[in-house]
Amino acid sequence: MSMNVGGGGGIKAEINVTPLVDVMLVLLIIMILVAPLLNQGVALKLPVASNTSEKPDTQDQTVVSIGPDKKVYVNSVEVQGNIRSRIEEILESKSDKIVIIKADEDVEYSAVMNTMDELRASGIEDMGLITDPKRTAASPVGGE
Repeated sequence: MSMNVGGGGGIKAEINVTPLVDVMLVLLIIMILVAPLLNQGVALKLPVASNTSEKPDTQDQTVVSIGPDKKVYVNSVEVQGNIRSRIEEILESKSDKIVIIKADEDVEYSAVMNTMDELRASGIEDMGLITDPKRTAASPVGGE
């Protein structure tokens, strides 16, 4: 708080920005804490492969996850019943119909193939399988 010490005695028309800065810092801290929790997705143990390449994560991707119990999730939301209608609903407004498949390493191969067949029946031909890169003691993490 500030005071006008002069002989003017009039109303002071300055904005005190200290409370504004305090509120903005609290909001920033809340966003920093909450943002990583929003990208959790489905907890899966991905299979390991040696011939992987880094793909950038974007918010516009459609991700189909298959858990070890054969439950199917589309964009981290469990699908009850037919996956085909859910995928068609999500992809109808998108120009590029690409689906990323993440399957747990303990799930049966037939469950992954059945999901891929459902996606093909929906008209999706571009699919990608996500794996974890194989790490060896001789190669650094960056792959260089």
